[in-house]
Amino acid sequence: MEFLFADWLMSDWLGTPAWFWLAFMALVVALTAFDLGVLHKEDKAMGIGESLRLTAFYITIALLFGAWVWAAKGADFGMQYYTGFFIEKALSIDNVFVISLIFTFFAIPPKYQYRALLWGIIAVIFLRGAMIAGGAALVEQAYWVLYIFAAFLVFTGIKMFFANDHDPDIGNNPVVRWISRHMRVTKELHDQHFFVKVPDEKTGKMVRAATPLFLALVVINLADLVFAVDSVPAIFAITTDTFIVYTSNIMAILGLRALYFALAAMIDRFAYLKYALAAVLVFIGSKIFVTDFLLGGAKFPPVLSLGITFAIIGGGGAYSLWKTRGVPLHDSEEPIAQGTVN
Repeated sequence: MEFLFADWLMSDWLGTPAWFWLAFMALVVALTAFDLGVLHKEDKAMGIGESLRLTAFYITIALLFGAWVWAAKGADFGMQYYTGFFIEKALSIDNVFVISLIFTFFAIPPKYQYRALLWGIIAVIFLRGAMIAGGAALVEQAYWVLYIFAAFLVFTGIKMFFANDHDPDIGNNPVVRWISRHMRVTKELHDQHFFVKVPDEKTGKMVRAATPLFLALVVINLADLVFAVDSVPAIFAITTDTFIVYTSNIMAILGLRALYFALAAMIDRFAYLKYALAAVLVFIGSKIFVTDFLLGGAKFPPVLSLGITFAIIGGGGAYSLWKTRGVPLHDSEEPIAQGTVN
């Protein structure tokens, strides 16, 4: 039995030994349990300082995991992991701004936002896994799908560069309206609970009802699916190794809930960062066409790819901070504005 189990651990699963996947999932579970069960046993607002410290912790873990990938799978895979991680981290900044709008619309106080983000990220782990598995299957069956991904990234980057800023109309979101029509939804929050028992308006009997926090969680997951349409093809444009694609994606997302509170307080300071993110999408998408049609299939150096990506994002972030110097930060205990749930 032990011999069979050892063989199974070394067996190939999506191009990587099974024990690699088990080790990664064990790390994710341990970080999530530590975060929820130790660091945040009580619901409380997170300040910018704590957010940055926790973000540094998650980035350190992600970099150390990348070093393990480098040592176990080789330098090329290590560079692909780091490139994918930084690209997903950068693209998730846009996601932070939308999440902030969602919490503001549903009037979710900061002390309950972290728990909602945590459960949202747990859902993302499975949703991204399904999307990446589907993308990997498509690429394996038909390599030309990568050209579609690449063209989509270039188109999205150009569209993002010229698009006007506008806030999403959360109140008219079809899912929010459907839930409001088909489920009981309380008009007020009930601490950190997603569902509560409330008296029925007609019969007076206790019935189960969703809270605005649950609606916010649903919309956050929908927003992530929309952003995954950009980020997942971007990672496949770097590498088609399913393990690298998934782990770099998830390690970037795991630290997003910590980074959120710092970035949400500095939303106005990153007003110009979208242009850098647009340039990254165009670069990553065009790289496939350059390597396959201009370089005769020669591999684009992973170090150069990472360097260019890092330079674009770093330059865009620095320029945005310089252009918006003097803009005050928002580190309030309450949401900026309140929305309504019908």
